[in-house]
Amino acid sequence: MGAATQFGTELSINFGSSLAGIAIPFVGTPIVVAARQVVMLIMVLPVSRPRFRSLTWRTLWPALALGLSLVVMNAAFYESVHLLGLGIAATIEFLGPFSVALFTSRRLLDVLCAIAVGAGVVMLTGLEGQINVPGVLLALAAAASWAAYILLTRRVALSLPGLQGLSIAGIVSLVLLVPLAALTLQDAQWSWGIVGLLALIGVLSSGLPYSLDAFILRRISPRLYSIVTSFGPVTAALFGWLVLRENFTPLQVTAIVLVCVAACTAIATQRPRKKSRLEETGEIFP
Repeated sequence: MGAATQFGTELSINFGSSLAGIAIPFVGTPIVVAARQVVMLIMVLPVSRPRFRSLTWRTLWPALALGLSLVVMNAAFYESVHLLGLGIAATIEFLGPFSVALFTSRRLLDVLCAIAVGAGVVMLTGLEGQINVPGVLLALAAAASWAAYILLTRRVALSLPGLQGLSIAGIVSLVLLVPLAALTLQDAQWSWGIVGLLALIGVLSSGLPYSLDAFILRRISPRLYSIVTSFGPVTAALFGWLVLRENFTPLQVTAIVLVCVAACTAIATQRPRKKSRLEETGEIFP
């Protein structure tokens, strides 16, 4: 159930990211990311308001850190999509969850798979034409933030009831984003179509998947989460082709498939860790 739900979130996120690629030239990355967080809070706060009086610093700080990771992850990724295209940016960003899955591994197979993933990324960015260095660096920053997001979301989901942790993270991210978005308001090209597009992006890319992630990561391990996520680059490339009309060379298609196959092989062949009581029973906080 958790893995199937996560696959649905992958489709939702990548479709939303392709729509963001349409909106960014009109309003800029900060406004798109801020709109995402506004929509997420509209969806989450009515059903799970944070109870700050009952929180301790030990339970609060992961939610605050999660809010920061959301800002960096989303802003860096969307700007890299603007510079590199969705398919390439998403493949590089996937290094984040891949690193989470292999961080504690010492197997030779994992080393070989990591080399294959690295080769795939080089094929995407360094063998055809000029390297867009800012775009690659932003995608790598998004990857690091995604790794932090996975670990922090799991910790927040297991330590705070319901969606309180996600609510706190959303508030933090919005506080950080509003000043950046305000600086770009005067240059944005507004229309009712753009407003509707921003709302849809918020639902598809933040409100729905982040809410479901809190559910998913209570029931599956970060390893299984990363296995399902390993198919993300192919999904992103598909939406990039369908929605953004991105074209991929045979070498780039090979690179994307290589990254997915190598990552899935490394993650799927790892020994599963012992499940926690929460994962075995499916219990959740009231």
